[in-house]
Amino acid sequence: MNLASLAPLAVVLPILGAALTFVLIRHSRAQRAVSIALLSLTLLLECLLLASVWNGGTAAVNIGGWVPPWGVVLVVDQFSSLMLVVSSAVSLAVLVYATGQGMADGDQDAPVSIFHPTYLILVAGVSNAFLSGDLFNLYVGFEILLTASYVLMTLGGTGPRIRAGVTYVVVSVVSSVLFLIAIAMVYGATGTINMADLAIKLSELDQGTKTLLHVMLLVAFGIKAAVFPLSFWLPDSYPTAPAPVTAVFAGLLTKVGVYAMVRTETLLFPGDSLNTPLMVVALLTMVVGILGALAQSDIKRLLSFTLVSHIGYMVFGLAMSSVAGLAAAVFYVAHHITIQTSLFLVTGLIERRGGSSSVDRLAGLAKLSPLLALLFFVPAMNLAGIPPFSGFLGKLGLIQAGIGLGTPLAYALVIGGVLTSLLTLLAVARVWNRAFWRKAEDAEHPDPVLLAVPAPERGTTAVRLLPRTMVGSTLGLVVLGVALTVFAGPLFQVADQSAAAMLDRSAYIQAVLGEGAPVPALALGGGGK
Repeated sequence: MNLASLAPLAVVLPILGAALTFVLIRHSRAQRAVSIALLSLTLLLECLLLASVWNGGTAAVNIGGWVPPWGVVLVVDQFSSLMLVVSSAVSLAVLVYATGQGMADGDQDAPVSIFHPTYLILVAGVSNAFLSGDLFNLYVGFEILLTASYVLMTLGGTGPRIRAGVTYVVVSVVSSVLFLIAIAMVYGATGTINMADLAIKLSELDQGTKTLLHVMLLVAFGIKAAVFPLSFWLPDSYPTAPAPVTAVFAGLLTKVGVYAMVRTETLLFPGDSLNTPLMVVALLTMVVGILGALAQSDIKRLLSFTLVSHIGYMVFGLAMSSVAGLAAAVFYVAHHITIQTSLFLVTGLIERRGGSSSVDRLAGLAKLSPLLALLFFVPAMNLAGIPPFSGFLGKLGLIQAGIGLGTPLAYALVIGGVLTSLLTLLAVARVWNRAFWRKAEDAEHPDPVLLAVPAPERGTTAVRLLPRTMVGSTLGLVVLGVALTVFAGPLFQVADQSAAAMLDRSAYIQAVLGEGAPVPALALGGGGK
């Protein structure tokens, strides 16, 4: 049996779960069990898909039996299956975390009747985007996940969440309209929206038309990926949502935009025609994002700015148009999804234990909860790129690729990447020193709970003050981040193979259109592959 033929289930299972959880709206315990079980089944399926393409190979599934380029096609390769596995693993951890929070709070902050169906629809949209083999189905995937995200962002209906939700909706609608206009223009110019077919037909267009279409798609995806200067909306939108929602948004939503950029840049617009602008954007995204992080006193806003900053690393790897650069970017995307989500979940625990996410009000948390301190320290050092963590390995791969490229702009990006890493270390070290290391009485505005150290004889240890389900799911995600370091060798091997296949394009085109499909020559201007 061809396992790739099961790829549609990665989308269908979460949608089925959403329907079942909606039917079980009055049975919260059953609703939780169904959502966790179906998402676990989805993760298992996606692990099988990744195993089927682990050593290379690309497979396409034609929905409804339509022959390409007609109809909807889903494509499974190493990059898409790796993103599916990482995103579903992170989504499952966040779902368990949210379930624990809901049970502890009586579902006041995230009503279970609304949260579970909407969350599973979000997962379905993400999976659809990763598997999509045509531009319109990619658009559909974006709209599914964005529609669900509008609901999740405004859960609780508080003033700040509604205001942030309005900004998020407006920006998302603008980017979606730009994307839809770009799709219409692409179809008008080529008569197709199938990406494998477009890889052939776009090469036949004149350079001016192709550049216009290229820029339109880049701007639409750039807004969704939050690259500078299109990232203004993110730091004000994400921190207001409930902790599990913020975590899954930070981990996944911008990475779907990055995935779309990688897929279209390598498949539809190969070469280096816009590599220079992309490198400039990557440098500005890294530097401006991390400077914004240094100015924050709230941990959630600080992490939102580091999220923007580290998108720059991924764009840097893409812009080099080389196997080494793209492989490092693929590895770094998988790393960052895991680590950034972990940090936002830990921040939710910090806010719960210390009463705030502002470092002006936090202190002495290392004494109150050594486990919480460890849960923050490990992913924070990973994010900063401290050896031997996966963050260091991913950045080292990008730096080596930049030095190998050897252009002045590449060297500038290498320097900017090192500087951003050092400033990230400074930002998270400040949080550690102020929130965890200093004495509670030294806080500028200490919360009373920090000054009342629980007495061990009463059995009120720090671990018991936090729901075990929330702590356990966060610990699991932190361990997954460490596992990326332990298994970095095999993962980098897959990333290398994935990058080579994406830049070659022949496997993708022929998997969709058939073995005899022509593969147009690459139009290189000097950057090389």
